[in-house]
Amino acid sequence: MHIYVRSNPYFRAKFDENMAKSAYCLISFLFLAGSLFRDGQLYAQDTTVTWQTCLQHYKRLDEACSYASLIQIGETDQGQPLHCFVINSDGVFEPEKWSRDKVVLLINNNIHPGEPDGVESSMQLSASLCNTGHSLSTSLKDVIVCIIPMYNVDGAMVRSGYFRANQNGPKESGFRGNALNLDLNRDFIKCDSQNALTFCNWFTRLLPHVMIDTHVSNGADYAYTMTLITTQSDKLGYTQGSFVRNSMEPELFRRMEKTKFPMTPYVNTMGRTPESGIEGFLETARFATGYAALFGTLGFTTETHMLKPFRQRVEATSLFLNTMLQYLSESKEEILRQYAEGRKEILAQEEFPLHFELDTTVKNSFQFDGFKALEEPALIGEGQRLRYDRSEPWRKPIPYFNRYNGKDYVKVPEAYIVPGAWRRVIERLDANHVQYKVITQDTVMHVKVSYIDKYETARNPFEGHYYHYKTTCRDTTVSIVCQAGDRWIPTNQIARRFLVQVLEPRSDEGYFAWNFFDSILQQKEWFSDYVFE
Repeated sequence: MHIYVRSNPYFRAKFDENMAKSAYCLISFLFLAGSLFRDGQLYAQDTTVTWQTCLQHYKRLDEACSYASLIQIGETDQGQPLHCFVINSDGVFEPEKWSRDKVVLLINNNIHPGEPDGVESSMQLSASLCNTGHSLSTSLKDVIVCIIPMYNVDGAMVRSGYFRANQNGPKESGFRGNALNLDLNRDFIKCDSQNALTFCNWFTRLLPHVMIDTHVSNGADYAYTMTLITTQSDKLGYTQGSFVRNSMEPELFRRMEKTKFPMTPYVNTMGRTPESGIEGFLETARFATGYAALFGTLGFTTETHMLKPFRQRVEATSLFLNTMLQYLSESKEEILRQYAEGRKEILAQEEFPLHFELDTTVKNSFQFDGFKALEEPALIGEGQRLRYDRSEPWRKPIPYFNRYNGKDYVKVPEAYIVPGAWRRVIERLDANHVQYKVITQDTVMHVKVSYIDKYETARNPFEGHYYHYKTTCRDTTVSIVCQAGDRWIPTNQIARRFLVQVLEPRSDEGYFAWNFFDSILQQKEWFSDYVFE
């Protein structure tokens, strides 16, 4: 005898009666149906879980499954607990004790609470993995799965049906900003939020091989439900960049092509509509996957299409998570090898680019399924508006630009010195487990010093900062007195590329750009000319 649960046209779970008698299989039975059957109630297809309901799901799996653990990794700005659900068939949940012969996959959800597709998909995935009879659970011999159920807990607790006006469901969802009204997907370097400090601390303990950040897109209309941002391959370095561009990414697209939800690269249009072509999205280090790349982690951002029904988007996200998990299990040895080679390459690299620029001379193309775009008189106000006519679909090759050139290379020094007084900078270095020595006595050192000649500052605030850019410097070698308490930070460590990114003053994601050193820009002493003469 079999038990069937059919809760919507896109989801079906099948259980053997004997399996359903065990505790965690019963839990899986209740929760594998995703958000449609929760706490004994049938939910509509266009609703999504609250934070409390999501947390209960993982607490129950924690209690029922011996190889899974819900870990509080820190707190949010509002003081709410921030969790990670770790599934490891070895039953070991402290990253420092892992044997590192498995691939570590980190899934981050709800960085924008109005985009909850990954929340629901990860609940389904976790229930499947905690069911020893489920086919996906066999992947756990090769992969450790770490799921952040909801990263922006504060925003998730502020719910409304009006935050995502352009999005086709769910009926009600959370607010994009956190308790400090910060967009957490712009905070991974500056770490203004407690969430980001917590995340960086946890991330640099996990050091995952692969990371998935789940989102919902905005923008054009087209046929695809799932679009994908892959960490820009030219930023990864030669070894990992070549592997992702030529092997891993094409294979993920091939596998998704065999499902009901074939993917397209993220629709970041060159012009107003997809016909103009697509350029690869350059996720700098302020973004989740851009930050992860600094440590050699291969990052992927799922961007489901906002105009597709919510449950359809959830199913597409689930298929991608399952596809990735199966791929990592089958390709474990190659993923581990590529990661190790990438780390060696970072440690051996003597120069890093501080900026990247799209190379428009390298153009590829691919078949794209779009809808006819029309310009029509606006129904509200004056002028023309854009409309996509779904009754006139088209398929044709469109240009694709996805190669970037590094620019403004800087030679990596033996070490950086950060004065002990810059406590906010040191706090962020600590959050990223940067290794350093504290200078114990005043010491004269012969060092290279960068003097800032010019810079421009944004006229409007961005995420709480007046961002500096177009910074130029002149370098000179001088003798300085390093005081007791200053930090000597060697660059021969895991955080090598991260250190260059944040401590070089010309970096577009450096601590200078994000205003951490602004007090050096103001003169403090003057003289009266008549007294001087």
